[in-house]
This record gives sequence, C-alpha cells and structure tokens, in this order.
Amino acid sequence: MQIPEGFWQNARGELIPQAKVKEEDKLEDELVRQLHAVARGAHEQLVALKSLAMGETQAFKALVAEKYGAMKGGAKGNMTLRSFDGSIEVQVAVSEQLSFGPQLKAAKELIDNCIERWAEGGDDNIRVLVMDAFQVNKAGRIDTHRVLGLRRLAIDDEEWLRAMDAISEAIRVSGSKTYVRFYETDPDTGARLPIALDLASV
Repeated sequence: MQIPEGFWQNARGELIPQAKVKEEDKLEDELVRQLHAVARGAHEQLVALKSLAMGETQAFKALVAEKYGAMKGGAKGNMTLRSFDGSIEVQVAVSEQLSFGPQLKAAKELIDNCIERWAEGGDDNIRVLVMDAFQVNKAGRIDTHRVLGLRRLAIDDEEWLRAMDAISEAIRVSGSKTYVRFYETDPDTGARLPIALDLASV
C-alpha cells in the first residue's frame, strides 16, 4: 500500500495526518529505525562471518585430509583450530537435535509400572523425578535431556532396565545446528575467553 504524502500509517493500518502525530512518537520512530538499520547490518555481517568461517575451515579440513590422508576434527564435524602460539582459536561445533519415536510411550508405561510397585514402600521421590522428566517444556515438547537423564540412575530392576532400553531405541536425530565460536587467551591471566558475538554477552 502506497502511503499518501503527508500521512503516517499506524500499527492498525490507519492513515494519520503527519500534523496529528505526536512529536515524541516521531522521535521514537526515528530512533527505532536508526537502531534497526544498524542491527540489520550487524546481522548481515554475522551471517557473512559464519559463512566465511564455515567455508574456510571446511576447505582447510579437506586440504589436510588430501595432503596427509588424515581427518581434522571429529566424525560429527566438530573441529578446533588454534594459532601456532595457542593464543586464539576457532571452534566449529555440531549440536544434534534429538526427538523421540513411539517407543517412548512404551518406556513411560514400563516406568509407571515400576513406580506403582515401588510406591508400596512409601517413597515418592522417584515418582516426582520421573513425572518431572516427562513434563513438556515451553515449546510443548518433552525435554530430551531430562528423559535421557533417567538412564543415568543406577536402578537394578528388570522392568526399569527394559524401559531404559526403550528410551534408547526411541531416540531420533531430527536435525543438527552448527555453531562457530571464537576464543582468545587473556595475556595477563592465561584464561581462555570467548569472543562474545551476541548482545546479551557483550
């Protein structure tokens, strides 16, 4: 929609004569647009940085593999490259996104059976722990880390162990995300510090 000269469009799509727009609203609009333009530029620079880092590190990995017949980094794509003096490094990390298949329902039923048997002893701590693990998170999904954490419990019970096997079989790799991180060594303390590339960490 072409906004006629001398009018401003508000959030409801209404056309307001410029003379009727409050001065503070004009100043706010100008400030937000200025900051947004800078943020958009910074975003595009970060996109370019990630693309450059991914391309160059993968090219280096291929070069090493071709020249020496050896792979640089882990099988999943994780890789850490360091300067010769060890003061700076680039880290490529691949994080798998996990979900669960239908075996999870069977695991939950087996665990419920265990809890019913154990409840006769009067200890409700394990019940609370398990119920918490199967709660959905804010996105409406079961938290994979909480469920997988159940496998670390040292419980020697045949039905519980079958439930843990079902959880293992339920795991699905639904995708992955690749992160590029940069670190440098503080010359005074020797501490390894990340270079913050998100506003919350700056």
